[in-house]
Amino acid sequence: MIQEIQQLMRELPTESTQQAVGYPTLFTLVALGSLVPVVPTGALVSSAAVVAFHQTSPLSLLIVFLVASGAAFLGDICLYWLGQRGVRSKNGSKWLSAITRRAAPERLAQAQEKLTDHGGTVLVLSRLIPAGRIPVMLACLLSRMPLRQFARGDVPACLAWAATYQLIGILGGSLFPEPWQGVVAAIALTLLISGAPAVWRRLRARFGPGADGATR
Repeated sequence: MIQEIQQLMRELPTESTQQAVGYPTLFTLVALGSLVPVVPTGALVSSAAVVAFHQTSPLSLLIVFLVASGAAFLGDICLYWLGQRGVRSKNGSKWLSAITRRAAPERLAQAQEKLTDHGGTVLVLSRLIPAGRIPVMLACLLSRMPLRQFARGDVPACLAWAATYQLIGILGGSLFPEPWQGVVAAIALTLLISGAPAVWRRLRARFGPGADGATR
């Protein structure tokens, strides 16, 4: 597997071709990943940052940052607008139902409490915490937050999100001489960060004080 990735990276097209194809592809995939949970957007941004780190153009990393944050913002706004239509509709909508299914009841309750206490600033943290974006977005929808207010809070959230995952990519790119090595390291780190909270919650549910037999 590693040898195949190494060979693929060595056979990459020229830098100008990578940029002409890579930036639109990155924008499309990040925007799509903000709408549907089938694209690992964090890993995409980190991988793109690794490649940009090894390029000669001084603006490559800046462009990756702008493309990633802009695509994330567009995806969030589209999803929120679709969710608003469901909230206003008597029969709901498939998009609102999809958002609701992706938000665990306990996470939604926490998001609603934080939204009440901190207002729109909670949006910034929601994008930095794995699996935190959808519960907070649903809490905003249920509180009937206007789209304009949501957008104001989502701008710094998307900027902070893009910067965080780009820093992971820069770290991976700086630790290894070959781009493919940095890409592998960045993907592994982003997957670890994304999956750690879910693993921790399962361990707490299984071995925590409330687990079966723990208090017997």
